[in-house]
Amino acid sequence: MKRREVLSALAAAPMMARGAGAQTADWVPNRPIRLIVGFAAGGSTDTTGRLMAQALTAAFPHPAVVENRVGAAGNIGTEHVARSAPDGHTLVVASMGSQAVNAALYNNLPFDPVKDFTAVSLFVKSSTMLVAHPSVPAGSLQELVAYARANPGRVNVGTAGAGSSQHFAAAQFEHLAKVQFTHINYRGGAPAMTDLVAGRVDIVFSPIVETVQQFRANQVRALAVTSARRSSEFPDIPAASEVVPGYEFSSWLGAFAPAGTPAPAVQRISQALANGLRDPQIRERILALGYEPIGSTPEEFATFFRAEMPRVAELVRISGAKLD
Repeated sequence: MKRREVLSALAAAPMMARGAGAQTADWVPNRPIRLIVGFAAGGSTDTTGRLMAQALTAAFPHPAVVENRVGAAGNIGTEHVARSAPDGHTLVVASMGSQAVNAALYNNLPFDPVKDFTAVSLFVKSSTMLVAHPSVPAGSLQELVAYARANPGRVNVGTAGAGSSQHFAAAQFEHLAKVQFTHINYRGGAPAMTDLVAGRVDIVFSPIVETVQQFRANQVRALAVTSARRSSEFPDIPAASEVVPGYEFSSWLGAFAPAGTPAPAVQRISQALANGLRDPQIRERILALGYEPIGSTPEEFATFFRAEMPRVAELVRISGAKLD
């Protein structure tokens, strides 16, 4: 390339960058953005989807809407988005379970969780709280581990079902703490928590968002959080890793668009979601639910998700989870 051509290219580069930025800033949806939730209204994924919708409604002329397309552990909603037009108007509110766990559990998914989607935003991370019924003879995590080691299989743990995040949290804990629980698998986290409060199960690993009400009402005893560090919302509750080195379990919720969605649309939606997490009302709600706000870029989420797939596959292997 001649020197004049090099200089011309260098001079044009900032203008091209500004043009790309302008494209992102100029993209605006021409109708409501749909956020597809593959689970029932009222659950943690649905709650997060509605907070995302609130952020997008504040950013764009049309109000964002949440659609619950329930069934097959989230696969029905995820497939719908994979088959939707890649125009920036349809997103899936994805969880670790629906986007990563299902890939390890199901042999014949009707979509590819990586190739059929474009990462938009890792919105929040969610830690789990290990809670016990007050009758359990363990006032701390150290005491629970000691009791479980002395009485293999005596402690029963309620989960939201085989293959659920609660199941994986418990299985990973057993593996690292060298204890054995008896698993009682329910059809969802709510009935597991109901039976914990009633004393029909001993412990539950439950998302903080689904546990905090019972904990604050002193209906259950909090023994640990499963994040790498103590929660800023619950600083008096130890991290499980303080007793079981190396133990950490967190799930996440984010947004994916269909593969092929234009980059300006992806970037603009991602920016709107990140800005939403800076809104005091949304942020306060996120923190109250026990979530860690993230608001990543699309590139950061894509990198995170690629690393997440083998990690989750190993969790599935350790848990022994199998589909009936």
